[in-house]
Amino acid sequence: MELKQIEKISKALGDINRLRILANMAAGGGLIQCAKIINDTELAQPSVSHHVKTLVEAGLIEPEKEGRCYSYSLNRVLLKEFIKELTVISGESINAE
Repeated sequence: MELKQIEKISKALGDINRLRILANMAAGGGLIQCAKIINDTELAQPSVSHHVKTLVEAGLIEPEKEGRCYSYSLNRVLLKEFIKELTVISGESINAE
C-alpha cells in the first residue's frame, strides 16, 4: 500500500460521522442501505452523500446500485491491509494470518 493511499484512508477515518457509518456497517454484517445511513446518523441527505463519497473514494466502502437505491459494503480487505501497514509503520511485529 502506498503512503498516499494510507493518507487518504486516514483522512477519511478522521471524521466522527464517517466512523459512525463504518461502525454501523460492521454491526450490520458489513452491508448498509443509503436510507439506513441517513436514519442512523440523523444527518441531512447532502451530508450523508458527502461522507459516503469520501469513504468510497478512500476505498473503505463499495457502492452497489439496486434500481434507484444504493447500498454499500464494507471493504474489510482494505481495512485489514491498512491496519497491517500502520503496524509496520509503528515498528511492531504482527502475526501472519
